[in-house]
Amino acid sequence: MASVSTYLNFPRNTEEVFNFYKSVFGGEFGGDGISRFGDIPPSDDMPPMAEEDKNLVMHVELTILGGHKLMATDAPETMGFQVIKGNNVYINLEPDSREETKQLFDALSEGGVVTMELQDMFWGAYYGSCTDKYGINWMFNFAQNQ
Repeated sequence: MASVSTYLNFPRNTEEVFNFYKSVFGGEFGGDGISRFGDIPPSDDMPPMAEEDKNLVMHVELTILGGHKLMATDAPETMGFQVIKGNNVYINLEPDSREETKQLFDALSEGGVVTMELQDMFWGAYYGSCTDKYGINWMFNFAQNQ
């Protein structure tokens, strides 16, 4: 089923932030709990990961009011990120089909900037991201095993 969530980026303190949000909203972290960068399968296409980055949060989610999900990742400078206010919030779309994902991606990226082309990812999703012509950040994540 299609859904929309808010995706947040933090420099190195996602776990601290989400433990705080969990204390405010209650509940438990969704999915398999906190996924770590050290869980990423090695790839010849990627440089070796710094030891201090392996325990950082790759993904965490927490359901808050009205079933809305907050999701987040650490985005450290050692991995080429520079988190500043304004680039640390994304609207995450999870469409019902690969075709709908492509249609929404093409429409929202037109006149904007593609930050990651749509592609099949190791977690089993068809994923991409862009900033639209108005400066809003979008993520697209179609879980292909639906």
